[in-house]
Formats: sequence, structure tokens, C-alpha cells
Amino acid sequence: ALDRVAKTLSPFDGLFCTMEGGDDLPAGWISKVSSKTGRPYYYNTKTRKSQWEVPTEPARAEETVQASHILCKHTKSRRPASWREDPITRTKEEALARLAEFRRQIVEGEKKFEEIAKTESDCSSARNGGDLGPFTRGMMQKPFEDATFGLKVGELSDIVDTDSGVHIILRTA
Repeated sequence: ALDRVAKTLSPFDGLFCTMEGGDDLPAGWISKVSSKTGRPYYYNTKTRKSQWEVPTEPARAEETVQASHILCKHTKSRRPASWREDPITRTKEEALARLAEFRRQIVEGEKKFEEIAKTESDCSSARNGGDLGPFTRGMMQKPFEDATFGLKVGELSDIVDTDSGVHIILRTA
């Protein structure tokens, strides 16, 4: 494959890079050669990440989601303190009951999600109505990530348990 490599100006980094000739690489991938090792590596133009393994599928942008949450910490949380309460003194069972009641109020239309998040969430995102902004896989704790990526936009999760505490999540994008 290296005998077909040609020096080409890359629109992605403004520098000369080595690109594979022909249609051998799936769409969205560029082959480069490491200046340290002389080995070829592969650059995904959608995610701007590199890998050593030859890609077998077209490049795709990482899926991004956006969500808001209400966090209820308890004494067994990773850091049992918050902007609202330091130290947190509620048990996990009390946190679960509290969060179940918040979820009921939201589902039954008694209160808006953002309203409860602003006053009751133990996360600093409370000041933004619980909005965490956009994120991709690997940025949040696994149970939180799995729950969020499993929701449809506008859908409210059941209670999700993480090392930080217990949450209800509203996927917003």
C-alpha cells in the first residue's frame, strides 16, 4: 500500500500529509505516516481522531446527545456534598424516594423539570435547569451515558444509579 502513497495538501490540517491513493480507504478517512515511527496511521475527518488500525467502515461523526438531569446525592455518593447541603445526610433510600416524587410531579404535569432541577438538584448544573450541555460517549459515568443514549429526545428516564448519586434524566437533543 505504501507504494501508492502520494504527498497531498490536506484541507484538514493545512499541512502536507500522506494520503492513500485509489479507493482503498472508506469515505472520510485519510492515511498518514507517522514522522516518529514511519508507520501508517488513519485519520477520521469527522471526529478528528487518529487510529493505527485500518478502518473498515466510512467515517462517522461521534453521536452527540444533550440532556438535563436532577441529581439526588446520598451518604454513599462518591462526594456526599453539594451546593445545597454539605455534608449530605440522606440515605440512598431517602434519595430514591425523593427522586421518585420529583419524577411523579414532572410526569403528572404538577411541576416543570427545570423548575425542580433549579431548586432541588445536588449538581451545580442546577443553575442551568439541570442542563449538562452536549456530550458524547465516554464523557459521563457509564450508567448515566447508557440511559441518556437510550432515551429519545424529550423522553424522561427512570431513576438511574451512579457513583455520584441517583438521577432522573431528560434528553433534550
